[in-house]
Amino acid sequence: MDSDVAIRARGLSKTFGSLKAVDDVDLTVSRQQIYGFLGPNGSGKSTSIRMLCGLLTPTAGEIEVLGLQIPAQAEILRQHIGYMTQQFSLFTDLTVRENLEFLAAVQNMSARDARARIDELLVEYHFEGRADQLAGTMSGGQKQRLALAGAVIHKPELLFLDEPTSAVDPESRRDFWEKLFELTDAGTTILVSTHYMDEAERCHRLAILDRGRLVADGSPAELTGALEGRTLLVETELQRSAREVLLKIPGVISAAQIGNSLRLLTDSTQASAETMRDALHKADISARIGPVEPSLEDVFVAVTHHASSAGRKQQEVPS
Repeated sequence: MDSDVAIRARGLSKTFGSLKAVDDVDLTVSRQQIYGFLGPNGSGKSTSIRMLCGLLTPTAGEIEVLGLQIPAQAEILRQHIGYMTQQFSLFTDLTVRENLEFLAAVQNMSARDARARIDELLVEYHFEGRADQLAGTMSGGQKQRLALAGAVIHKPELLFLDEPTSAVDPESRRDFWEKLFELTDAGTTILVSTHYMDEAERCHRLAILDRGRLVADGSPAELTGALEGRTLLVETELQRSAREVLLKIPGVISAAQIGNSLRLLTDSTQASAETMRDALHKADISARIGPVEPSLEDVFVAVTHHASSAGRKQQEVPS
């Protein structure tokens, strides 16, 4: 494998009975970058991560991580990766230091190396004075920081984070992401799943999963740039009425109310600003319509839009 590539997967698939949780996914993650998995619940994010780190055997496909064949060499891989989930996987009846000591022992670190590394992490992750505090008595943000410290105790080359910020407040999420950038600056590669658009925007590169399929892959700028000319802002005092009119126009994919405006996403072929003005004029609705910069939320809606399956009940699959 190319020395600049940390993860390469080809034709990755996983089925559970008759349900296809991951469907023929190709993936390439470069070293020393934050690669994001964005998708709704049931899109296959967690299932993909478990296969990539060797915790789950794929039904089909090839995986190479840090030059190792997975799942055949999963045991070797585990010495070089960290893994953190939204549950944080902490022992609530152990102290901060005891949690870190246990995780160091799991990684077969010597007592001397573990002691030095734990002292380092207590400072780096702002636990000075809290080493003897029980993990169960800490706030969500503190538990999150402790879980991350535990995941990197052995200085892994690659870190898998499965929706690690879903249970914490916005300030803790922001501080957590600063830590992630510090890790990549130090040489760590990170694959993180999220359903927060603001977090997705911070990734170096992003994959969007929907119903087990990879529907978009690129930098945030590349993905939003591909929608140039397809997003419009409609300013009107009759937002709800205008929305009903606009959604009937062929080519209008979505119309979301944002404050006192409507944000429109079109397919770029049928729905023009002129068509919208005419439709609103006929409905006696006064409005101003103009272009607006595409956002990652627009990208997400565009690539996960399934007009043909509207109203059809989706099968539930593992996330």
